[in-house]
Amino acid sequence: MKRVAKTFQLAAWRFYFSTCVLIALVLLLIWHLARVQVLPGEEKGFEFLQHQGEARSVREERIAAYRGVITDRNGEPLAVSTPVQSLWANPQLLPPHEVPRLAKSLGMSADALQKRIAAHSTKEFMYLKRHLPPQDAESVLALDIAGVSAELEYRRYYPAAEVTAHLVGFTNVDERGQEGLELAYDEWLVGSAGAKQVQRDLRGRNIKELQLLRAAKPGNDLALSIDLRLQYLAYRELKAAVQAHQARGGSLVVVDVSTGEVLAMANQPSYNPNDRANLKPAAMRNRAMTDQFEPGSTMKPLTIMAALEAGRVQSHTPIETSPGYIRVGKKTLLDPVNYGLIDVTKVITKSSQVGLTKVALKMDPQEIRDMYVRLGFGQTSESGFPGESAGLLPNYTKWQPIVQANYAFGYGLTVTAVQLAQAYSVVAGGGVKRPVSLLKMDAQSEGKQVVANAFTHALVRMLKTVVEPGGTATRAKLDGYTVAGKTGTAHKVGPNGYEASRYRSLFAGMAPADDPRLAIVVVIDEPGAGKYFGGDVAAPVFARVTEGALRMLQVPPEPKALIAARGGVR
Repeated sequence: MKRVAKTFQLAAWRFYFSTCVLIALVLLLIWHLARVQVLPGEEKGFEFLQHQGEARSVREERIAAYRGVITDRNGEPLAVSTPVQSLWANPQLLPPHEVPRLAKSLGMSADALQKRIAAHSTKEFMYLKRHLPPQDAESVLALDIAGVSAELEYRRYYPAAEVTAHLVGFTNVDERGQEGLELAYDEWLVGSAGAKQVQRDLRGRNIKELQLLRAAKPGNDLALSIDLRLQYLAYRELKAAVQAHQARGGSLVVVDVSTGEVLAMANQPSYNPNDRANLKPAAMRNRAMTDQFEPGSTMKPLTIMAALEAGRVQSHTPIETSPGYIRVGKKTLLDPVNYGLIDVTKVITKSSQVGLTKVALKMDPQEIRDMYVRLGFGQTSESGFPGESAGLLPNYTKWQPIVQANYAFGYGLTVTAVQLAQAYSVVAGGGVKRPVSLLKMDAQSEGKQVVANAFTHALVRMLKTVVEPGGTATRAKLDGYTVAGKTGTAHKVGPNGYEASRYRSLFAGMAPADDPRLAIVVVIDEPGAGKYFGGDVAAPVFARVTEGALRMLQVPPEPKALIAARGGVR
């Protein structure tokens, strides 16, 4: 018997019900998607989700600002910023198993890196290594380790290195000034950082720059007063002298008489600001600006100028120095030999202690101190250099004769090399005092007349005899230029007072003497190779630097000086 197959028939209402349900589900899904992705104002809607997504992928990055360039007066670069890459990581994205590989690429131990990561585990940013050359940073990024990125920064570089280190100074890793003029003019040089919005992937890598939020503003440039050619010359000669005389250190300052600008400032010992790994704090000191010392006989001409001004003496006034010493209170002051009856000019020529003491004791001590104050001692030079010393210029209600005498020939007060250079520039400039400037000046400073030029001219004529035969600084004489100046040989102070075998050798002078362009001071601290007189140690350095500087500045030789150098033969 055959069975007949029955066909299944779906009720019409079931069909229509199922179709409506499916359509309703599609419409509900479309509504949900629209509510989530399109309609505004819904809780946890598209705005919420978009914000959450951006919070996880959009970041604001800093754009480093270019620090201003420091140059010499002729535009030669002394401090420039070069682009570098700094590697950083997000510790929360950094896979632990990648730490050894990353550490090896950075040249550090895996344990040390792991400890650093652990210390920053709750943060999203930590530096791995700062200021890498771009090619070194790229080799690390090529490892494609999650959470590791790089940012553009700048690193300061000093082309003249140790030659200008004390004056220019240096910056820290964040390019903020730490020493010297980098510190003094930090706000002028630093610039203003910018910002940009970037999008990152899940591995923390930048995949797209979205927009510039704020452009970086570069810092301002700074032109210094120094002439790099003269600076190299001064540094070379000072370093050679310090080494030759086995000295502890030294300073040299060259000042433009007509403007007060410092054309060169060198110190020994120095350091390389590009490599400070083994930097010693003592080498960082700008001795010319910060070190105070008793200037010794370099103050004698300034005392004589005060005496000329007060009318106590004239250049030809006779002074009896026999028998070669003088007793002041309990102290005996000596000359090397008995000069006998000499005039005031010869007191300067021979640097007579006895003659100077007799002149000083004729004066009111305040007349000497007032002259020192007007020349700039006991106060800063207005250069603006950080940490500049004002020196020490004591004042007494009651002056003992020996104190007055010591004061007159440079003991019992302290000065800096810059102050001494400024004082001699006043003498060279006809009595006009100008602020010392470490920045290039666009216009000549008018200055202030602090001493009548009649007295400064008279003193310059006396100082010219110091470098002539019979003077204490014949080794400062130049072929082709007249020179005026004064030696100084000062005992240094130790734990038990002045020490017999420790000296500071000095020479302060100007050239060309008949129309001074430069005032130069040389200080050699504690020469230890046998010679210690200023005329033997400091004067030759003055001569070499001065001659080279005048030729570099194209100052024409003086006919009179050329004739004198050739023995008077025309």
